[in-house]
Amino acid sequence: MPYVPIEKLLDKSEGSIYKLVILASKRALEIAEGQPKLIDANSSTKPSTIALHEIAENKVYCAP
Repeated sequence: MPYVPIEKLLDKSEGSIYKLVILASKRALEIAEGQPKLIDANSSTKPSTIALHEIAENKVYCAP
């Protein structure tokens, strides 16, 4: 999977690195527990990487 720049991800989390980390970690935990992936990814791709790509593609977002 291609690299996702942190600047692109920060825009999705209202500019807060803390919100981004919490959002990504919660989504990665959901994926690890068996929730369906919202993007196409290999089975060898880590849940944390998938979560970051989902955030970058606006599949998962931070609620205000």
